[in-house]
Amino acid sequence: MITFIVAIIALILGYLLYGAFVERTFGVEPSRQTPSYRLNDGVDYIPMPTWRVYLIQFLNIAGTGPIFGAIMGILFGPSAYLWIVFGCIFMGAVHDYLCGMISLRHDGASLPEMVGDSLGNTARQAMRVLSIVLLVLVGTVFVTTSAGLLAAMTNGSFGIALSSWKTIFIIAVFIYCVLATLLPIDTLIGRLYPIFGAALLIMAVGVGIGLFTQRGWMPEITNAPFISHHPKGLPIFPFLCITIACGAISGFHATQSPLMSRCIENERRGRLVFYGAMITEGIVAMIWAAAAIKFAAAESVPPGHYVGKEPFHALSAILNAGGNGTNPSLLVNMICKTWMGRVGAILAVLGVVAAPITSGDTAYRSARLIVADFMHLNQKKIVNRLLLALPIFAISGALVFVDFDILWRYFAWTNQTLATCFLWTAAVWLHQHRRNSWIAFLPALFMTVVVTSYILAAPEGFSLPHTPSLIAGLALAIVLGLCFLRFKRHNAYNESEKAA
Repeated sequence: MITFIVAIIALILGYLLYGAFVERTFGVEPSRQTPSYRLNDGVDYIPMPTWRVYLIQFLNIAGTGPIFGAIMGILFGPSAYLWIVFGCIFMGAVHDYLCGMISLRHDGASLPEMVGDSLGNTARQAMRVLSIVLLVLVGTVFVTTSAGLLAAMTNGSFGIALSSWKTIFIIAVFIYCVLATLLPIDTLIGRLYPIFGAALLIMAVGVGIGLFTQRGWMPEITNAPFISHHPKGLPIFPFLCITIACGAISGFHATQSPLMSRCIENERRGRLVFYGAMITEGIVAMIWAAAAIKFAAAESVPPGHYVGKEPFHALSAILNAGGNGTNPSLLVNMICKTWMGRVGAILAVLGVVAAPITSGDTAYRSARLIVADFMHLNQKKIVNRLLLALPIFAISGALVFVDFDILWRYFAWTNQTLATCFLWTAAVWLHQHRRNSWIAFLPALFMTVVVTSYILAAPEGFSLPHTPSLIAGLALAIVLGLCFLRFKRHNAYNESEKAA
């Protein structure tokens, strides 16, 4: 428990101290009118109270990511605690804050437009493609996830088979997502998200209390944190950094933060909305990582009898108990029911079913806005929104029939690659505006090694040996780092020449 308590304190201090430092580095201007007022169109640009924007941002970026990712990530051992804390404070929260605030300064611009303004038109076009691919994958993955969970809960009801229930729920969820994508942001999203966000937070608090009141125990950070405890023998780096994304750093957030940059009322609120929501997500991830291993240990390993990888093997057995591959939702349901009773079961439904739906609908909405920015097509008219949204839903509908495991693996890598691209963008933007670019530059270097070495070593990638993959990732990071430093020196020289 000492590790868990220290980690939670560290995350809170990260918001108070490093978050304030990042805010000062960016240079907020409270007197500057935000796009929500200046460009108010009653659809996407709408001023909303800070508490509502914060809850929407939290649910937009969270979904089931900090729950499922943390549960899968703790299989690697106590190293998951370190990645959540340091990744969240110095990478994920910085990534989300800079994305939201740079977008705000660019009139709520979507991710590809921000990238293009800093890295050039070629990068803009590449990011448009990468963003749309990721968002369609996110929407498809979460529609499929939520429909599958609902089908499992109603299997056999009214004599309807599981496969038929899944089809029914896929159609129902798609209809909701279409409405949420087309209607003004305060019609469905602005009203439902605070409720779902509050439910997700209440569920996390209830599970957090259970960590102190329920039986069981958990390994501490002193239990070989730099040795992989994964039952399949997967190496910690870079696999852990891909497995736990939303609880540490996630490129999907870069597509969501611009949505709220169009609704925030004052730049001073940016730290709470963007940096704060990510820290909250890190806390949720810590709670679920700790709860997963404690619950598994309590169910399968007698207290005080920790031997090697026993609790991690026990957790893996629970996750695969259904016989249909890894299923974190099964564990979430068990923990909520066991630790919180009837209330926990209700919250589990809201958290595990509603959360992926709400991540899916904003993914589709973000995709629509990215295409709208690219085509310079005003979105005030419903006809224009339909023109862009329907092809996106048609593609996503076709992907529903692709194997889920394949979708998820490519989504995970694309997600972190997008985060890496934006961190490089943020580093350039900060330098161009004479800010401390190191707060984005160093995370960009780290994530470059992660995504490069992962795609080279992973089974869904090139399946190369682990060590050469790491060397290749490090080499690419060094090359890009030297290019960035040369870019800084070149700019400094040009400025000195102009001054002379």
